[in-house]
Amino acid sequence: MKRWLPLAVFALIVGVFAATGAYKVLSFEALLENFNALQTFIAQNLGLSVGIFGLVYVVAVALSFPAAWVLTIAGGIFFGWWIAGFVTILSATVGASILFWIASTSLGEHLRESAGPFVQKLRKGMQDDAVNYMFFLRLVPAFPFTLVNIVPAILGVPFGIFFWTTLVGIAPGTFAYAYAGEGIRSLVEAQSVAFTDCTQAASDNCGVSLSPGDLVTTELIIAFSALGLISLLPIVIKRLRANNATS
Repeated sequence: MKRWLPLAVFALIVGVFAATGAYKVLSFEALLENFNALQTFIAQNLGLSVGIFGLVYVVAVALSFPAAWVLTIAGGIFFGWWIAGFVTILSATVGASILFWIASTSLGEHLRESAGPFVQKLRKGMQDDAVNYMFFLRLVPAFPFTLVNIVPAILGVPFGIFFWTTLVGIAPGTFAYAYAGEGIRSLVEAQSVAFTDCTQAASDNCGVSLSPGDLVTTELIIAFSALGLISLLPIVIKRLRANNATS
């Protein structure tokens, strides 16, 4: 009962958010629709707004909502890249830690006990070089953030290593998104006006022309991938030395 309770509560909360459509408030359309109201509220309540932003980010990450990029960009737009960056890093790490704990408590022990030789070997390799593997998974943008929160828990990565490698590993991407958000503030403001006018005119073609692909360039992805590969160098060197010692 204690093992599965966190997962049951998690599934219930996700189900409620999905059934009620509450997750839609984290969409880019909602940002455009409420841009002026948010801007006014933040200007009058900066400290409170930063706190609410951080709390919403924790919940979004813990519940695995695919809206992190929207929140990070919105943070850059409203708070500037450095405030948004630091708050996002801390909040995302806390949210990821909650999900890590749920996976470790409800799934990790059971899966580790029933895992075959391949998974056991994978688990041992992950534990032996947990820091480098975690940096690789955090830096390379090919891996879904939610998956990187769950798999290490199942494979038995210590929580301390998971926490600080997440805190450091997500920093480059987070600041890049927050900086992009600050840079497109005027563009988003213009789109907000156009979106509001369109919806008030009851038009069926009120689309959003911005997407993550517009903000993340090929060069940026290559740079993060290169950082991820560099984090694996200690593992490669360690394996090469081990092979030379046995040959």
